[in-house]
Amino acid sequence: MQTNKEVLLRISNLKQYFPIKGGKVVKANDGISIDIYKGETFGLVGESGCGKSTLGRTILQLYHQTYGRTMYYGRSLDDLAPGYVIKTIEQLPKLREKWKELEQKLQKLEHEYAALGEKEKYEKHAALDQTRKLAEDAMLNITKIVGGFVSVENLDPITAVYKRAYSVSREIAKLDNQLAKAQVNYECAVYDVKNKKGSSKKVTAAEIRKKAVECKIASRRTEMDGIRSELAAMREKLKDDPEFLKYEKYRDDGIDLARLTYNEMRTLRRDLQIIFQDPYSSLNPRMSVGQIISEGMAAHGIIRKRDKRTQDMVLKIMNQCGLAPYFIHRFPHQFSGGQRQRIGIARALATHPKFVVCDEAVSALDVSIQAQIINLLQDLKEQEDLTYLFITHDLSVVKYISDRIGVMYLGTMVELADSQEIFDNPVHPYTEALLGAIPTTDEDSKKELSVLEGDIPSPVNPPSGCKFHTRCKYCTDICTKVVPDWEEVSPNHFVACHHKLSRTHENKE
Repeated sequence: MQTNKEVLLRISNLKQYFPIKGGKVVKANDGISIDIYKGETFGLVGESGCGKSTLGRTILQLYHQTYGRTMYYGRSLDDLAPGYVIKTIEQLPKLREKWKELEQKLQKLEHEYAALGEKEKYEKHAALDQTRKLAEDAMLNITKIVGGFVSVENLDPITAVYKRAYSVSREIAKLDNQLAKAQVNYECAVYDVKNKKGSSKKVTAAEIRKKAVECKIASRRTEMDGIRSELAAMREKLKDDPEFLKYEKYRDDGIDLARLTYNEMRTLRRDLQIIFQDPYSSLNPRMSVGQIISEGMAAHGIIRKRDKRTQDMVLKIMNQCGLAPYFIHRFPHQFSGGQRQRIGIARALATHPKFVVCDEAVSALDVSIQAQIINLLQDLKEQEDLTYLFITHDLSVVKYISDRIGVMYLGTMVELADSQEIFDNPVHPYTEALLGAIPTTDEDSKKELSVLEGDIPSPVNPPSGCKFHTRCKYCTDICTKVVPDWEEVSPNHFVACHHKLSRTHENKE
């Protein structure tokens, strides 16, 4: 469904497998596709071991994902100029050939599949679906960069223009880094003058250096605008070509985090932060609060070594997070769990991120402290224009803080909807079971607590078909053999269940 909200992260068919002994793998995340919108809190719930924390860390590329795409729209390709872009351009003919081979294989399988009986279709469905996803991914890896140009027979003129564009983008990215350093030097010089510790000559010199870099950037951006105009003119000539239009719609300016190198990903770390579950083990016991909070700022060039502004900047962040100024020189062992978690939050916000993974950020705290931390996170979200992925196993907590909720089971997403919709009209049996297990203090409520029976299957050898069928009271033969499709059953309400339509009607009645 179309929405006017701005997508910050688009996760497509994400898989995260961990190898173990015997050549087997743990399928921690197995084909997850979700959009996370700018400014929202996306809640992620499920039983322990379902892959929630793994998903959060994989999105941040703390674990390098096994398969799929994680598109980030907080910066443009020009801002970062990642190496995978030029590799795709240089290998375009070869990549296009491999994609066409996959498409031919897919067409053959679909033709064979259509002639099969119902029972045989169950058995072949997984192989067909896997080939379809491989072909789609091969196509998207190209078209997200060059769009409809992939349909052009002679690629040489197009690749030549793209190579020039990439070269200029690399220069702009380097100059942006130089500008960031020049800006820090200028701010330090101004700070020294205000505190009567420096001279105005240093301010003037720093300002001249900063403006010189800005002029170089402006020149390169003008050059880039010219290249864009050249590409636009080439697209204009193809605007009536149906084959061109078929693939042009896939082109976008997002950055695929899964294809970045270590150093490229490190550049984006200041945009993408995490608040860890354990407020005790996540803080270095040998560092003071001031050192813990300022460490990320120094690593990302927000402050420089022995920067005189550091203490003022740290105190400002501490104040935002409800930490007293005199805590700055204390060490983690001197604080309670709630205070330590506030330090962890301050550390995450010190780099002024755009997206924060809250990985069970309140589960280790007392209930009264949980409420304080959740309120703090809400306030900081509004003040700093943040986007959260809020991971928890507590549905009552996630309802309070989340705009939308995704329900995970054994590495897959089974249901996704607005927060209130999940509670008012759950469609997947697993979601119903989780909601049925929430205790209530309402004396008038006739609701009885339900218990989800059976053990969670092993992620090393998950059940065929729908992974929940071993514990589902609505299970039929198709559930044991065919993976259910991810479908929209009502506006913005998605579910993967073979019996969703009949169950939706039952809920309405």
